[in-house]
Amino acid sequence: MPSKKVRVVIAKPGLDGHDRGANVVAQGLRDAGMEVIYLGLRVTPEQIAEAAIQEDADVVGLSCLSGAHMTLFPKAVALTKAKSDKDIMFLGGGIIPRKDVAKLKAAGITQTFGPGAPIAEIVSFIKSKFGDEVK
Repeated sequence: MPSKKVRVVIAKPGLDGHDRGANVVAQGLRDAGMEVIYLGLRVTPEQIAEAAIQEDADVVGLSCLSGAHMTLFPKAVALTKAKSDKDIMFLGGGIIPRKDVAKLKAAGITQTFGPGAPIAEIVSFIKSKFGDEVK
């Protein structure tokens, strides 16, 4: 049985206007063979949840540099889980203080990656969850 490509939705929730890191991650995941849908800047948690469901996402990557991650990330997770039974993995990136990591994990963010995290580390983390499913 052929393996399927992992589908990843990348989004920049809130009013943060800097997306260079999200673009680099999106391109790196594409280069690793994943299907990536980049929603762009200034999307709402509601838009993220809707896109994750419509795109049949396996992974949702959220990036925030503005400090609003404690509000936006949990809301995106909760809205998605309320509308879908699929086990979607949520990853967080951007400027996330260490003191917030455990709270984000409790809210459904599986892992966080800070500035400068190697793309290979993110790819490896995703592949560790999906194993043989990754093409």
